[in-house]
Amino acid sequence: MALSDFYSNHSDYRTRLVLNTRDSKGDVVGAAAAALDLIKNAQVRAIIGPENSMQANFIIDVGKKAQVPIISFSATSPSLSSIRRPYFFRATHDDSSQVKAISAIIQAFGWREAVPIYVDNEFGGGVIPYLFDALEEINVRIPYRSVISPEATDQEIEEELHKLTTKQTRVFIVHMTPILGSRLFDRAKEVGLINEGYVWIMTNGMTNLWSWMDHSDMESLQDAAFALVMAVEKLNNANFSFEESKAVGSARTDLESLGISQNGPTLIQALSSTRFKGLSGKFEFVNGQLEPSVFQIVNVIGNGEKVIGFWTSKYGLVKKLNFTNLTRYSTSRANLGTIMWPGDSHSVPKCKRLKIGVPVRKEFKEFVGVPPGSSPNSRVNPTGYSIDVFEAVMKAMPYSVHYDFYAFVNTNGEAAGTYNDLIDQVFYGKYDAAVGDISIIANRSLYVDFTLPYIESDVVMVVPIKNNSNKNALVFLEPLTGDLWVTSTCFFVFIGFVIWVLEHRISEDFRGPPSHQVGTSLWFSFAILVFAHWERVVSNLSRFVVIIWCFVVLILTRCYTASLTSLLTVKQLQPTVTNVNELLKTGENVAYKNGSYIRGFMQQLNFNSANVKTYGTSDVLDELFNRGSASDGIAAAFGETPYVNLLLEKYCMKYTTAGPTIKTGGFGFVSL
Repeated sequence: MALSDFYSNHSDYRTRLVLNTRDSKGDVVGAAAAALDLIKNAQVRAIIGPENSMQANFIIDVGKKAQVPIISFSATSPSLSSIRRPYFFRATHDDSSQVKAISAIIQAFGWREAVPIYVDNEFGGGVIPYLFDALEEINVRIPYRSVISPEATDQEIEEELHKLTTKQTRVFIVHMTPILGSRLFDRAKEVGLINEGYVWIMTNGMTNLWSWMDHSDMESLQDAAFALVMAVEKLNNANFSFEESKAVGSARTDLESLGISQNGPTLIQALSSTRFKGLSGKFEFVNGQLEPSVFQIVNVIGNGEKVIGFWTSKYGLVKKLNFTNLTRYSTSRANLGTIMWPGDSHSVPKCKRLKIGVPVRKEFKEFVGVPPGSSPNSRVNPTGYSIDVFEAVMKAMPYSVHYDFYAFVNTNGEAAGTYNDLIDQVFYGKYDAAVGDISIIANRSLYVDFTLPYIESDVVMVVPIKNNSNKNALVFLEPLTGDLWVTSTCFFVFIGFVIWVLEHRISEDFRGPPSHQVGTSLWFSFAILVFAHWERVVSNLSRFVVIIWCFVVLILTRCYTASLTSLLTVKQLQPTVTNVNELLKTGENVAYKNGSYIRGFMQQLNFNSANVKTYGTSDVLDELFNRGSASDGIAAAFGETPYVNLLLEKYCMKYTTAGPTIKTGGFGFVSL
């Protein structure tokens, strides 16, 4: 009908197209067989088709071999486009041309994540790399890809949709065939993904879910036929013969016996130069493809649809195709009409707000502090170092993340369990993540994921410092041994005697009564300690001895000072226990922080459970240390370095660390 109307309106045309139709029955093999039959037996000069991208790949290569142009009106996969396929012409827009329109819509509403749902074949997968690139340009993250087989059952589709309900993303981009898409939306409705808060963006392959071929495909088909008519008319008296293959007799396959169209090269040149205004808009092939122009944006409401705007490559989102006052590209949502969102809502769906669980504790609020009186289902505003780190990371993200903090408490406002219990709630889905001073250990990583550690956390042993308040009054003698004291004294006397021998005959300072000479000689030797001697040394030999003695005295005083300083300070920091084996041998009581994973660590060290106690605050720990192991107290405690550092800051003169340091994973945040 369309060709008859065309020729009636163009009676001056001297050529006529003769149509040879074949039905592929929607099958890839059937389409290949139909194309071979048309080229080999009917010797057609061009093929309008195939029906879809899956059928196109083989037929395009066959057309190239026989020099028969393949003009497709519905094969939209971008992967079909190639400079190595000169005989393929696409009389419709490929799917990659619409990804900019999709990204403009997402950018207009400020969504930061989107999940593509596409069919697992040539049609579905061809557009995905282009979609990823377009979304990456506007900093939109794709956390997950939902790939559905063309032969998927309703149950398999529903299982895939259930996976989407566990994700944070509420924005979905659907790219598949209409028949599979209709089944997808039926299952999505059953699962609850068509409710308020969700967003579904469909590509033009899903524009009409209720018909096998919408009017845009019909327009593309007619435009393709018109373009071929015009191209053939340009050739006029061209050679339309078909050269038989030279391998007809010896050919073992239909491909080997294909003939070659003599007018193929000139026909593709004529098609490339054909330009007209068709039913679907401006029609002009550029490298065998139609240039993208305008996409209509529709809001699907029930069984109907409403046009809410348009997208153009030059001006972006526009409400009407009136470009008079437009000067630049825009992605403003104000350029779109009113939208009815899923759930009959007029409110723009926002990204899912993460529910973040935070631990509650009475001590060490420097890491996490929760306001008192918090309830399990109400949002809180925690404070502390861990919270500051988490919020700094969220601000540094290239996209916005919405979240709320919830205290892990029971109805009485008290902690609802241990840190393991909090992690279990993340695993069970009560919380999307957990933030706090949560230790990264192997058995926890079996169920949840941890971030990289934001602070180191090792297990150390804390013990009291020895009480050295009753020191010996002669402690100043301890830096040197008795032999060294005697030797040093003898050398002082000897040096005094040597100086007296060398100086008393020539220096008046060393003369006088015997008692004066003895006193002066000893004074001179000892005064060198502080360089306070005033006697003149005349003899050069005496001066040489004094130089050597000054050097010896300098070394001796420095060593004495260093040793005495060490004795007066280090002795005060000596631990009462130096290793774990001492505690195990003597059966001393030990303790760990209430609810900590260190309990399992102490069991591995073979501590008797009767000797293991717990503490909740640093004050309780101090009281246990003061009572001592003999009075139902403790001799040592085990803790993680961040907590131990805070304890030592508070009781720096009473406790210290001892024994080996056991490396752990540090503190991190938890998610699934």
